[in-house]
Amino acid sequence: MKSERVLRSLPFVVMAAVALIDLLAGPRLGFLPLLTLGPTFASVSGSIRRTALVGVIALALCIPLASYNRLLLTPQNNLTIATIIAITAASMLAGHLRIRRERELANVRLVAEAAQRVLLRPVPRKAGDLRIALSYTSAAAEARIGGDLYEVVTTPYGVRLLIGDVQGKGLEAVETAAWVLGAFREAAYDEADLPGVAERLETSLDRHLGGERFVTAIIAEVADGEISLLNCGHPPPLLIGRDGRARLVEPEEEGVPLGLASLGPPLPKPHRVPFGEGDRILFYTDGVIEARDEAGTFYPLMERAHLLEVADPQGALDELRSDLLDHIGGPLLDDAAMLLVRRQST
Repeated sequence: MKSERVLRSLPFVVMAAVALIDLLAGPRLGFLPLLTLGPTFASVSGSIRRTALVGVIALALCIPLASYNRLLLTPQNNLTIATIIAITAASMLAGHLRIRRERELANVRLVAEAAQRVLLRPVPRKAGDLRIALSYTSAAAEARIGGDLYEVVTTPYGVRLLIGDVQGKGLEAVETAAWVLGAFREAAYDEADLPGVAERLETSLDRHLGGERFVTAIIAEVADGEISLLNCGHPPPLLIGRDGRARLVEPEEEGVPLGLASLGPPLPKPHRVPFGEGDRILFYTDGVIEARDEAGTFYPLMERAHLLEVADPQGALDELRSDLLDHIGGPLLDDAAMLLVRRQST
C-alpha cells in the first residue's frame, strides 16, 4: 500500500533532510539531535532489525557532520550521540511491543474468521422451486470481525430463511451469532410457525446474553404463492416482481430486535406477501445500505434493483456486489451479507 511505502521511507527522508539543513545552517543552530527522528519513525512500521539499522545510519551521519562542524568529541556532540543510541534502543523496544501486539491481533482475527466460516456454512443453491444466491463481503482489514449471519433450511413446513446482524463486533458477536444459528437450525424443524421459531431464538438469547445486546433479524418462510416475513428490527427486504417493479417490504407491525423482547412489545405477527414464479426477494444487512461513497452518500439500493433482473441469481448478486464496491471506491467498513431468492417454475 502507498501509505506503508511512505512510512518505510520516512525515516531516511527525515534524516537526509536533517543532514542537508545542518550542512546549510552550520554549527550555530545544532540540528544533529533531530537525527533521532529516524529510529523513532522506523519503530512505527519497521522491524526491530530495521530500526537498529536506521539508528546506525543516524550515528553514521552524526559523526562526519559533527566533524565537519568541528564539534566532534565535544560534550554537546557526545550528548547527541548518547541520545541517538538511547532513542534507538527505546524505539527497538517499542517496535518489539508493537509487532507482538500486531501478531496477537492477527491471531485473534484469524480465530474469529475461522469461527465465522464454520458457522456460516454454504447455503443450498436450490431448494424446491427456489434458486438461492449468496454474497458475503467481509469488512476492511482495519475493522474487527462482524456478526452478520444467514441460513437456509428445508423443513417439513417449507423452506425457511434467516438473515441477521448481531450488535457489536469481534469474538463476542461471533459467539452470539453461533447461539442464534444453532437455535434457528433446531427451531426451524420443530416449530410449526414463524412466531414459534422467533420465540425459541428469543429464549436462547435471553439465556445466553447479558445486558442489552441484541440481534436484528428477518425470519422467512416460503409457501405456495407467498412468502411470510417476521421482521425483528432488521432492514426490510427488497421484493422485485417478474415485471421488474421493486419495493421494500415494510413490516405491518414494528418489531424489536431479538434479545430485547422484555423491553418492548411482543413479537410481531408474520407479514405475508405474494411471491410467485419469476419473483425475487433480496435480504441484506445494514452494511449494504449504510455503505457510503467519498461524498458520504449512502448506497442507493432501490436505484440498483434493476441489476437483479439477470436470470441467474448468483450472477445478479455478483453484479450488485460489484456495483456496491464501485460505489464506495474502497473496502467496506462493515460486513455486508446479501441473500437473493428467486422463484422459478418447477
